[in-house]
Amino acid sequence: MNTLLAITGLGVLVLLFEILNFRKGIVPMALIGLVGVFALNLYEFDLSGGHFNNMIVIDRFATSFTALFILLTIFLVALTPDFYKDTPSKISDFVSIKLFLLAGSVAMVSFGNLAMFFLGIEILSIALYVLAASNRQNLKSNEAGMKYFLMGAFASGFILFGICLIYGATGSFNVAEIYALSSSTVTPSWFYIGLILTISGMLFKIAAVPFHFWAPDVYEGSPTLVTTLMSTLAKVVAIATLYKITSQLIIDMPYAFEIMIVVISIASMTVGNIMALRQTNVKRMLAFSGISHAGFMLMALLSSGDASGTLLYYATAYALSGIAAFAVVIYVGKNGKGEEIDSFNGLGKSNPVLAAILTGAMLSMGGIPIFSGFFAKFMLFTDTINSGYLIVVIAAVINSIISIGYYFKLILAMYTKESDDVRPAVPMAIHVVATLAILLNIAIGLFPSYITNLIMA
Repeated sequence: MNTLLAITGLGVLVLLFEILNFRKGIVPMALIGLVGVFALNLYEFDLSGGHFNNMIVIDRFATSFTALFILLTIFLVALTPDFYKDTPSKISDFVSIKLFLLAGSVAMVSFGNLAMFFLGIEILSIALYVLAASNRQNLKSNEAGMKYFLMGAFASGFILFGICLIYGATGSFNVAEIYALSSSTVTPSWFYIGLILTISGMLFKIAAVPFHFWAPDVYEGSPTLVTTLMSTLAKVVAIATLYKITSQLIIDMPYAFEIMIVVISIASMTVGNIMALRQTNVKRMLAFSGISHAGFMLMALLSSGDASGTLLYYATAYALSGIAAFAVVIYVGKNGKGEEIDSFNGLGKSNPVLAAILTGAMLSMGGIPIFSGFFAKFMLFTDTINSGYLIVVIAAVINSIISIGYYFKLILAMYTKESDDVRPAVPMAIHVVATLAILLNIAIGLFPSYITNLIMA
């Protein structure tokens, strides 16, 4: 609870710095504050309990994912000054919005009441609507903001209607009470209808098939730093929340629900990878890659046991590789011809370090050792096989092989093709963020138990 209050206070403090004309101190203060919030969250790891009549529940699940969200926000805030260097007067807006978005993210994994869950998802969604359309002079950014707003509004409507049906069936918004009542033999059928509507709304947030149509256009049209946020922080927040909903609202998932998850998981992996093969724009390619990874992460919902540790590990591995990849995309996009694959031609010669980082990120997403993406998939596949869903694992392995095709298309462009462009020096922030992200990715690949044991410890 203290973590959530500290994040909100930090966002307000950023706005006060702008009012007091301390603009140069906004990003350093925000980064120092986030490090302090991270330390506070670590302190709360063993302080489990409910707050405000169980509106907020602090447990290992919430604090572990909150730590990941804070780490990703630190990276995103660190990239902000260079990305918005042409509009320094708006730095406070972008930093504060990211901090309030983080507050919504923490609420989404800490809720003990469905009202707090909906409040958290709306805080996150509104921040994303604003950020997607933040480049007002770019028609694609305006289009991205409008598409995301319209689709997000429909998804929020599904979630709210689902919550209403769940309340009508159980007479409570309290998650613990709903969980206890879900075992009753007299649970009305509209309880499950409400659950399906709520899950459908969350599937939109993770861009799973068939709720994925908004993702490619929104990812391509949004400013690249916003796309980074959507692809990493927003996606892992949504999948963590979806896992919490399915594991803490019902005691046993009905077989029909599991079949629905199986179909959506396989469809997301297959559609995402096949469409990614056809892309020439890196942002669109990573958008479809994100759809496929959403399919992989949905496999955690099929586990017969507690898969929260495996999900945390996969989300961490995916998000770190995404941050590293997009940091390089930001550099190339700001100083090259755009985000087309041809813009990356010759990067292996002009900047070997960034090319190596992007290569590592692609290999991790593809599931190649020694990167953590390999171990994340291995653990996820093992849990799914133990749960009796071998067909999903077979589809996942085939899709992992397919994904190597478009990841290597980008790698080959960097190392086998020539470019006459003279690239400027790499900003320090991009170098530091990309390097730290890929090093952390490798580190958790070498020592996976440090992540997987966080929730179970």
